[in-house]
Amino acid sequence: MLSRAVADTAATERVRAQDGAAESGVRGARVRAGLRQGRAWFRAFRRTRPFWGGVWLVAGGWTVLKFSLAPMQLVVSTGFDGIAGYLLGGGMILSGLVPLAAPQQRYTFGIIGAVLAVVSLVASNLGGFLLGMVLGVLGGSMMVGWGPKRPARAERRSAAGSGPDSGPGEAA
Repeated sequence: MLSRAVADTAATERVRAQDGAAESGVRGARVRAGLRQGRAWFRAFRRTRPFWGGVWLVAGGWTVLKFSLAPMQLVVSTGFDGIAGYLLGGGMILSGLVPLAAPQQRYTFGIIGAVLAVVSLVASNLGGFLLGMVLGVLGGSMMVGWGPKRPARAERRSAAGSGPDSGPGEAA
């Protein structure tokens, strides 16, 4: 009798282990599917906005801001020289983030961000010891140069040639 009880217990444990493995496999598949959807969403987000220009501009603004951090009492007592790093770094960060939410504003904020980066060279610790300025100018120029993805070349040709007024030399 005792051996039968031990065998039943072992069989029960095997069944529980198999159920747990199956449940774990289902859970893992759900997690992978969620990660796949998240990655596809992020890829679509990144390709429809000046993402990398914004990243570089925010990194440049953070660098300028980081190298000009000082106690607020010192900033207030020194006047504009003390607060310039906060204003320029914060402006560069905002100029990098706004076009991610509103891509149609990329020209305006790309130029503003690049100008703030150049001004930080004079007004704030050599623009974050040149690193912040270089990153800001790079990000601003990437933002201005970014454009939405155009349709593939074959699609453009077929759309242009299928119109009612086909040009000379084209089959109608």
